[in-house]
Amino acid sequence: MTGGGGRAGPIALIAACQLAAMTLWFSASAAVPTLVADGALGPNQASMLTGAVQLGFVAGTLASAMLGLADRFDSRRLFGACTVVGAALNGLLLVTGFDGAPALALRFGTGVCMAGVYPVGMKLAAGWARGDMGVMIGTLVGALTLGSAMPHLFTSLGGVRWTSAVEFSSLSALAAAGAMQFARLGPAHGSSARFRIAEVAQLLRQRSLMLAQCGYLGHMWELYAMWAWLGTFLAWALPASGAPATGALGDPALLTFAVIALGALGSVAAGVLADRIGRTAVTIGAMLASGACAATIGFAVDAGPVVLLAVAAVWGITVIADSAQFSAAIAELSDPRYVGTMLTVQTCLGFLLTVAAIQLMPRVADAIGWRHAFAVLAVGPLLGAVAMAALRVHPDAVRMAGGRR
Repeated sequence: MTGGGGRAGPIALIAACQLAAMTLWFSASAAVPTLVADGALGPNQASMLTGAVQLGFVAGTLASAMLGLADRFDSRRLFGACTVVGAALNGLLLVTGFDGAPALALRFGTGVCMAGVYPVGMKLAAGWARGDMGVMIGTLVGALTLGSAMPHLFTSLGGVRWTSAVEFSSLSALAAAGAMQFARLGPAHGSSARFRIAEVAQLLRQRSLMLAQCGYLGHMWELYAMWAWLGTFLAWALPASGAPATGALGDPALLTFAVIALGALGSVAAGVLADRIGRTAVTIGAMLASGACAATIGFAVDAGPVVLLAVAAVWGITVIADSAQFSAAIAELSDPRYVGTMLTVQTCLGFLLTVAAIQLMPRVADAIGWRHAFAVLAVGPLLGAVAMAALRVHPDAVRMAGGRR
């Protein structure tokens, strides 16, 4: 049953539950730096933990899309069940620790559970959209961006026990699972009692959806690789730019937090703008700007720390600004009965690509140095902008943002 009435309460509840549940994804990121600093975990093991949760998410979204879980079952129940299981798997890290195969299996399982959290939360938010789909999903992505930045702040502050990060994330997720059961469904929330794979396959061949998906893949090629390796880049770039060794300007972890956290503002602002001037206009602009930052940030080192950090800040804002708009476009272009499944397919393909991009970056840096390494990421947003330009002239584009292309 869908609900009417005011939107502020349900939307705030959905956003809060989404962020609290997604702390399960961030728990390892918050705990690992302390373990690495203490010598309890090596860099390669840390990288494998990150890869495990992402591969788990890809596997979970693939299974969910094939079975149509996001559209066949009550979104609140699916969200709750996946979050409870994820919280239990995350909590078992307190027994196994992060060092060893059991930890990798637990992180993989947690990633699988996130397939019933992230795209499902977006579907719940989209159900309340009334001409403001962009800012609706943009707010969710902005909250998750802030959550992604927090581990870098913990690293900068120091003194955060890894067990505290795990305990906090599991308890937060359990609270989210319970609270989400009280969320009302929006008037536009769709479902399909009978899942028809042939209809989904037809949607996957829809040209406008394919173009939106291609734009999203270009964006994802850049996003997570930038987030994953920005701190390492700044550790090299700050001294090379002449930044002082002490204080805020000499703290790569703190500056990485600030740059990524700025993306939360960019995500919300881009949502407001996209609802007013159009999805393709905003995504093309954001991708061209972020791609330019990727291509030039290595050379900004020669201009000093202020210019370097200015480019980094612009990149932090623009690299995520368009993210929610691809999801909004998918939701607007899809059959309402299969919005959940199409969002799940979108995130599955996108995060599969991020695994390759994240693993590629250190190898590129070893080969050509950090000054040139990030330029490899600029290819993604450039191709993504081409795809969105093609979508802009497609007849289906009038279905996005109330006819604003």
